[in-house]
Amino acid sequence: MKKVVKFGGSSLASAEQFMKVGEIVRSDSARRYVVPSAPGKRYTSDTKVTDMLYACYALAEADKDFSKQLKAIKARYNEIIEGLKLDMTLDEEFKVVEKNFKEKAGKDYAASRGEFLNGKIMAVYLGYTFIDAAEVIRFDEEGNFDSETTNALLGAKLNQVDSAVVPGFYGAYADGKVKTFSRGGSDITGSIVARAAKVDVYENWTDVSGFLVADPRIIDNPAGIETITYRELRELSYMGASVLHEDAIFPVRREGIPINIKNTNAPEDAGTWIVESTCQKSKYTITGIAGKKGFCSVNIEKAKMNGEIGFGRKVLQVFEDNGISFEHMPSGIDTMTVFVHQDEFMDKEQQVVSGIHRLSEPDSIDIESDLALIAVVGRGMKSTRGTAGRIFSALAHANVNVKMIDQGSSELNIIIGVANSDFETAIKAIYDIFVTVSL
Repeated sequence: MKKVVKFGGSSLASAEQFMKVGEIVRSDSARRYVVPSAPGKRYTSDTKVTDMLYACYALAEADKDFSKQLKAIKARYNEIIEGLKLDMTLDEEFKVVEKNFKEKAGKDYAASRGEFLNGKIMAVYLGYTFIDAAEVIRFDEEGNFDSETTNALLGAKLNQVDSAVVPGFYGAYADGKVKTFSRGGSDITGSIVARAAKVDVYENWTDVSGFLVADPRIIDNPAGIETITYRELRELSYMGASVLHEDAIFPVRREGIPINIKNTNAPEDAGTWIVESTCQKSKYTITGIAGKKGFCSVNIEKAKMNGEIGFGRKVLQVFEDNGISFEHMPSGIDTMTVFVHQDEFMDKEQQVVSGIHRLSEPDSIDIESDLALIAVVGRGMKSTRGTAGRIFSALAHANVNVKMIDQGSSELNIIIGVANSDFETAIKAIYDIFVTVSL
């Protein structure tokens, strides 16, 4: 068996955390490929190394003295090295970083050094081979991740070693210029390495024991999710669940490799398994609840709309022309409602309204703001009758007015629109009806 293990910034913030990681890796010989993040916060008011690097590079870019800031970053790494009692130094690496900062190598280069330097320490600490991600993870000329070139390069490299450390978060263009993924991109690197190495499991270690059914900031001690499918995770991630970068599932999904979300500070916890499909039934009818505030609805009315060919296309054309993406589009015989992010829409609302009038000639347009969308997701909903009825009954008892209902054809999720002010109340009501009453 082979495993890829990725560790987040909080798992590698200090020498003490590094030691926990070392114990985890050494406790299972299958853990042959390690993907580290940059050091995170050691305590609540601390600063992540990635943010320190961004601030340091901003000074360099403005031709200001950044020596003090770079020295503080180096001190963070030296603290880890000394705490682990390693016989190594990063002096030469920091000379290169300083030189490249002065030559304005770019923000992506600056941000990537957090993972690069932590990877150097991790490789020495574990006795693993260090592989620079810039040599094996490729982006095309447009800055898009080149999955097939990467898989060939990385696969060939990994075949030459028994165990390796590959820093997360970055890769490079064909000319060697460093390019990063979006924040949290070390999750993606772990998935890329898992695919290239053809491993059996991708373990993603963080500071929580997997996914929770609902946001712990809204629900006190919510139940954990034992197993979730890729599709369920996509739905929840899209609506705000953020334990794992939402793009991290694609490389492993192609190979059917399961992901296990684990807690560095509680390695004995089972965590959450993310799989393609499973015969295991969810403990509850629903798998999870997630949502976001800050939407508005554009309601368009026109008599006999359903008989007018191309009406929907014309309406959506206006949103596209104004650079606005839509979230959901429930419709009736004579009505069509488009849900959009309020902050994207506000400055362009009158252009959109006039555009819809010009192209579609509606009878009326009504805009409602300050709305929230809640996704109730679960593979168990498909085989359980009355799920929607239970949701709306719970919301009615909680005096929550439902503004919108949208259910996907897969019956995997139900999207509910409510006022921003009812967001937390609605999530609590749904959680209680499906989870609390089952405990």
